[in-house]
Amino acid sequence: MVSHSELRKLFCSADAVCFDVDSTVIREEGIDELAKFCGVEDAVSEMTRRAMGGAVPFKAALTERLALIQPSREQVQRLLAEHPPHLTPGIRELVSRLQERNVQVFLISGGFRSIVEHVASKLNIPASNVFANRLKFYFNGEYAGFDESQPTAESGGKGKVIKFLKEKFHFKKIVMIGDGATDMEACPPADVFIGFGGNVIRQQVKDNAEWYITDFVELLRELEE
Repeated sequence: MVSHSELRKLFCSADAVCFDVDSTVIREEGIDELAKFCGVEDAVSEMTRRAMGGAVPFKAALTERLALIQPSREQVQRLLAEHPPHLTPGIRELVSRLQERNVQVFLISGGFRSIVEHVASKLNIPASNVFANRLKFYFNGEYAGFDESQPTAESGGKGKVIKFLKEKFHFKKIVMIGDGATDMEACPPADVFIGFGGNVIRQQVKDNAEWYITDFVELLRELEE
């Protein structure tokens, strides 16, 4: 076990911080919002719950949910225009504080790139720092599956992204922040995992994370001290 003061030091000296997106950077679960928008909310949110609890392999759960939703390109664009995701309080300030300190900020999500890039633009995070799943559409805009080659489409995908970032940019210390089991599993290779329960508390994460917060103000305070 690393002591809390050591974890705090590691966070304050990190050269990269990676955030999960759904229920962490934004208040919603993107796939559930898409399901609601496409009229299949109940069936899909039950599957999301099982996937987040670690009960179903991630790719299988994603395939199953998308087969139910069948989102068209137009529906995804309308969702963003009519029901844009809500940023979690404090995230804008935290990201901009990290960027002022020349810390690289990444968004790593099992959600969809079109939604995550929209969130990234609100936080001044370049699209090149976004790792997420790509939806595929036929030429007429109908749903055609998703890009299964993305690391984020697999269980353990967030860890693969972090390993890739370490190899590519030679980061010494990477922090992963998120609400779910897939975020906690990314440490290692991440050097520190901070569990976030400000939107939804996942008991497995709360019980096992060495550092668990419910408000981004706690991390802002660490950076101010």
